[in-house]
Amino acid sequence: MKAIFRFLLVAGLCVGLVLGAMPLAWAASAPAKTTAPAQSTPGLEAARTLSLITGVAISPLLGVGSVGAYHYFQAPQGKRGGLSWYAQPWFWVPALLLVGFVAAKDLLGAAAPTALKKPFDVAEAVENKISALIAAGAFVPLVVSVFPTAAGDSSQGLSVLGFAAMDAAAVGNALLVPFALVIFALVWLASHAINMLILISPFTTVDTALKAFRLSLLGLVTGTSFANPYVGAALSVVVVVVAYLIAGWSFRLTTFGTVYIWDFITLRRRRFQPGAETNWMFTARPIEGAPVRTYGRLAHRQPNTVSFEYRPWLVFPKRSFTLPPGKYVVGRGLFYPEIAVEEEDKLRTLFVMPPRFCSHEEAVARAYGFAGVRDIGLKRGLEAIKSWFRDLFGARRAVPAAPAPGAAP
Repeated sequence: MKAIFRFLLVAGLCVGLVLGAMPLAWAASAPAKTTAPAQSTPGLEAARTLSLITGVAISPLLGVGSVGAYHYFQAPQGKRGGLSWYAQPWFWVPALLLVGFVAAKDLLGAAAPTALKKPFDVAEAVENKISALIAAGAFVPLVVSVFPTAAGDSSQGLSVLGFAAMDAAAVGNALLVPFALVIFALVWLASHAINMLILISPFTTVDTALKAFRLSLLGLVTGTSFANPYVGAALSVVVVVVAYLIAGWSFRLTTFGTVYIWDFITLRRRRFQPGAETNWMFTARPIEGAPVRTYGRLAHRQPNTVSFEYRPWLVFPKRSFTLPPGKYVVGRGLFYPEIAVEEEDKLRTLFVMPPRFCSHEEAVARAYGFAGVRDIGLKRGLEAIKSWFRDLFGARRAVPAAPAPGAAP
């Protein structure tokens, strides 16, 4: 049963990759083609542009690389040198090769241990961030084409009014760029959250399923746009609305993953010391109106008072709440520490700390006056296994016997 399930996941990943790479380029072909004025209407151009931006936001490197390759091969031989940067072989050839490498990693990594696969997932998440910045800053403004620039009537009309140097279509498209960037950011946030889920997921089959879903959605958006631009635009609107509704969750998850990636790749814990009064961390569950994975500072500025301070979306006015009295402990985990409260002999996790706090659990407990440090999760299991092996092979240090009553010390 597992083999069949894995085969279906891999097959979905392959289909999504093929559907995502091939039709996506067609969505950008409208600006490059010379169509009749009657066919190139603002409504049709808006539908194609919306599908294009949505598809590229789902997978920036695959989208921009595919569009560039399509424009390169569609252009006449003598005009290829004048194409935009994304249509030059020096960009789209390495971009598509990198996409192919990632696809091969996903297909072969479905059977690989999680510990061997996670470093490549980290590299893919970093690449997704960089390619999104490039696409947002240098690609999206170039492909926004709602008002056909080939229509010269508007320019002639403006020239009569004294605006001979202005192109009404170009001005209209430029005014729509901020809206296109907002759509791109919303969809990319939702898509990039999948990368973050993959990083925190311990199961390779779940990773493959998440990527298969994302690539299948990309193929569906661009495939429907290929068949009918208006149907593709309607589906893109649905994607954008869903991305808007989960934008807060996606942003917090992206922040969570970004902080963890930075701590891991820079080995920050080796040069980090916890603060005596405040330390940055994430909520592990909704607390006092703060959603899960809210990034803020746990502050201990007054005796016997610990509060959590945060800003929604990291920029809005500060909010805070005070932790109620209780027995708080620092949990020493395998990958990151936690702060928990003991309730009826059980630990209830309230905050998770970035990896930079590893090996600094005792300092955190002293700074906030907590009850102590305990091993939790996998760390607790590993310590139990090590203790069992010590007992099995007699490696545990002997405890001196207590002296008899009345004996001299």
